[in-house]
Amino acid sequence: MKIEKNTAVTLRYKVADAKGLLIEAPKDPMVYLHGGYNNTLPKIEAALEGRVAGYSVTLDLQPEDAFGLRDESLARSIPKSEFPPGVKVGGQLKGINDNGSEQIYNVVKIKGDQVLLDGNHALAGKALRFTVTVTGVRAASEEEITHQHVHGEHGHHH
Repeated sequence: MKIEKNTAVTLRYKVADAKGLLIEAPKDPMVYLHGGYNNTLPKIEAALEGRVAGYSVTLDLQPEDAFGLRDESLARSIPKSEFPPGVKVGGQLKGINDNGSEQIYNVVKIKGDQVLLDGNHALAGKALRFTVTVTGVRAASEEEITHQHVHGEHGHHH
């Protein structure tokens, strides 16, 4: 079966930086609903359109085609006194960004009495190399199409 709109695609992938240094190579495969549902990066989806299980490709993506450019307005410093006890680097919290929208912030550093937060994706601003191998393609169920994501093993669970 070919990858087309409303197919569930199973793949294995690796992410490296532009110099080839490995960043991520998950043990479990990824499954996504193909067809413009924002379940994977658009350039990856475009490269897989019409392909079949067994297809492999390496894509070099610029930041704007991967996780976006860094937005320095999403980096902020907050007094540690405003946090509950036990705030740690690597933690996450919800906050409100400058546009008034909810934003997930990562605790990136604690410096004295200040906590440095960053709402950017950890890979924002980086050129990345994705190596992707398709391991399966199947027709998506009506429920998956309605929900706009794949269910079951390695997919979304309700």
